[in-house]
Amino acid sequence: MNIRVGTGFDVHRLVEGRKCVLGGVTLPYPKGPLGHSDGDAVLHALTDAVLGAAGLDDLGTLFPDADARWKNADSLTLLQHAVALALECGWRVVNADVVVATEGPRIAPYRAAMRANMARALGVDPGAVNVKGKSLEGLGALAGGAGVAVQAVCLLQGPPLAS
Repeated sequence: MNIRVGTGFDVHRLVEGRKCVLGGVTLPYPKGPLGHSDGDAVLHALTDAVLGAAGLDDLGTLFPDADARWKNADSLTLLQHAVALALECGWRVVNADVVVATEGPRIAPYRAAMRANMARALGVDPGAVNVKGKSLEGLGALAGGAGVAVQAVCLLQGPPLAS
């Protein structure tokens, strides 16, 4: 079996005046991730994990913040594009695992909706996607709800290896 693992990481400051979109879900929180697109750090980390496993360019290269086309873009669209690129190269998603670290919005009540959104974009069953929320225990630069950091891993299966 030909498999590859990719990892992704993203971090965004949470600021007033932005919708709080994480995992493709709008959370009821007074601050949202600052970014050129919708700022969805969950989907950005997962997109980079898919791209990395497929051996493709990263999120910032494919969807640069200097390009007006991506201003306020829906990050689910970016993830779907990355999955399509991986498929063109012969790779399909097997599963994904995401850790969301923040003292801002609570993740647990929205995990199922996040998993469903990501699974749909990845082309897998929701059982193949996991999301975990973690507190920062008052430590570091993101303490007090200042931001969100996300780590993602994705397993891809490709064409059989030549013997």
